[in-house]
Amino acid sequence: MSDQRRHRLRLEISREACRLFWDQGVAATSGDQIAEAVGLSTRTIWRHFRSKESCAEPIVMQGVDTEMAVLRSWPPELPLEVHFVVEATKLARKATPTDVADNGLAVKMIRLADDEPAIRTAWLMACDQVEREMVRIIAQRLKLPVENIDVRLHAAAASAALRVINEDVGAKLLEGVDPAQFGDTAAWIAQAIRRATGGAVGDPVKR
Repeated sequence: MSDQRRHRLRLEISREACRLFWDQGVAATSGDQIAEAVGLSTRTIWRHFRSKESCAEPIVMQGVDTEMAVLRSWPPELPLEVHFVVEATKLARKATPTDVADNGLAVKMIRLADDEPAIRTAWLMACDQVEREMVRIIAQRLKLPVENIDVRLHAAAASAALRVINEDVGAKLLEGVDPAQFGDTAAWIAQAIRRATGGAVGDPVKR
């Protein structure tokens, strides 16, 4: 099986698992039920995932990967707020119904992580990936080595800001809060990163 096909299959399994986790709870969901929902054998599920809870990881990571892709494409000459708003607009325009549904499932899993330790593990693994990626992005932007302590501190603070915003916004959306009340979420995230890093990350830099 090619890597691309394997990725698609893992994502499809993850979608069905997350739906079941949200609808009936993690404890009440079995590997057999996940397999039946996807139309695969239970044995196939265990070939792709180490546990039923780990089935949530691809959906959770997909949203994180999108955020990281936006940060990696941040041009040196642009402030972070401008870049985030531009990229968020592009993503919204080209989002498919499946993309929107996947984002909704990711929000639900992040909310479920408050009460389900195993799902919390998947979410914190994603957050750890964000921090590692932020180290590389910030080091390149500030022209400092990745092992520099300031780079690592900025990356830890920035990734924590992203985690808190994702958790807070997700919980409120699921409570029925009108998304318009958050204003420009992309700019808000950028400003949070700027504040978390004491202004060290956010401004344009020279090439």
